[in-house]
Amino acid sequence: MSHVKTVLNFRNRSITALSDPTLRKALRKATDTTNTKRIEAFAVVPNFQIRRDMASSIRMEVIENLAAYVDKFSLNATKAGAIVHRAHDAESARTIIGDILMDRGVQKVVKAKSMITEEIELNIHLERRGIRSFETDLGEYIVQMAGERPSHITAPAIHKSRQQIGRLFSEKLGVDYTDDPEALTSFAQKALRKEFLTAQAGITGANFALAESGSLVLFTNEGNGRMVTTVPPLHIAVMSLEKIIPSLVQLPIFLELLPRSATGQPITSYVSIISGTRKCGEVSGAEELHIVLLDNGRSKIAASDYREILKCIRCGACMNVCPVYGLVGGHCYDSTYAGPMGIVLTILLEGMEHAHTLADASTLCGACVEVCPVQVPLVKLISKLRERKVRENFPTALERSGMLAFGLASETPILYGLGQWSLGTLWPVLERVAGQGPLARIPKPHQVPLRRRLK
Repeated sequence: MSHVKTVLNFRNRSITALSDPTLRKALRKATDTTNTKRIEAFAVVPNFQIRRDMASSIRMEVIENLAAYVDKFSLNATKAGAIVHRAHDAESARTIIGDILMDRGVQKVVKAKSMITEEIELNIHLERRGIRSFETDLGEYIVQMAGERPSHITAPAIHKSRQQIGRLFSEKLGVDYTDDPEALTSFAQKALRKEFLTAQAGITGANFALAESGSLVLFTNEGNGRMVTTVPPLHIAVMSLEKIIPSLVQLPIFLELLPRSATGQPITSYVSIISGTRKCGEVSGAEELHIVLLDNGRSKIAASDYREILKCIRCGACMNVCPVYGLVGGHCYDSTYAGPMGIVLTILLEGMEHAHTLADASTLCGACVEVCPVQVPLVKLISKLRERKVRENFPTALERSGMLAFGLASETPILYGLGQWSLGTLWPVLERVAGQGPLARIPKPHQVPLRRRLK
């Protein structure tokens, strides 16, 4: 999210995205594959609904008692050897991290994938302070190389075809062009190996944090997370407050739900539980661990009618089934968070005045609610935001007039029938007047209304 807030323009960006056949093909292939794998992965899980209920209940318990859980986690993390910092907003989080690195003379850091560092635009801030940061997750590495932001919270480069990635690697890494995924991965591994070995600090997020032990939990598939947290002497973990769960006892339910929802895997390749710094006799782990707890509006959300959005565990399942996201991709949202969960979270974090156009980026079909592993009521939350958008007078005069006219016609059978007839009759004229605008992208009205066809 930009430091200088501007009004996000989802509609204009969507028009551009819809005219990109390569993007549409890449999104369709990626989301279809992930959805198929997710369905197969959950088919063997007994009592799936009971597990969702349990996960939802655990998350709500933390949200409703957020301050107490934050205090408990901070206390136990400190006891385990970590240094805990509280950050009220993105600016304070950036300052804390930058000062830690500058005080220790750090010039190079390696990062594991973290949406929260994307939210606070940490890479830009570090670059301004003369600190080079290298993303080590393959998808993040690709979008960083391309000078882009992630398009998806679990698959940052979902919007790119392997041919585009091959050309990017050939240009930036000076290697021979190939679109073979194994070869491209090998190129990235070779390029990143020296960065792991020479970095002075590692920065990560956290999938979960355990209040009872003060531990961090990281789910990764590429092994880079363990390299980032064990090779450099300094580890900085940045996490938002709602990532906390009560204890290790509750973790297995999320171990079962998160990987299956995100990638269709029974479990991620690596699950790391980090409790403090390296202890005497241990051969791995950071010598110094700092945990930055970021609020950035979470406490306010937790006290509002929208608190259930904080249950989200960032699996990305809602994006993969969303018909809107599947057509236009994540960059149209112009935000750290895309898709149905991104609509809600972005408006709440950025403010309705800056993000009101996102409220319309949903069909309200409910597919997101059906797949959410922690039962975030996204349709209800988006509907509430739309109501608020209207109350606060953000729709244009043309939109308001159109909806008032439609509401009046819908309540009056004679007017509705007249509207159906006139729309079918005048459609060719409207097409000539509108040209290739929005009218050209919607189906033509049927000459015979459905009511008559049913008779």
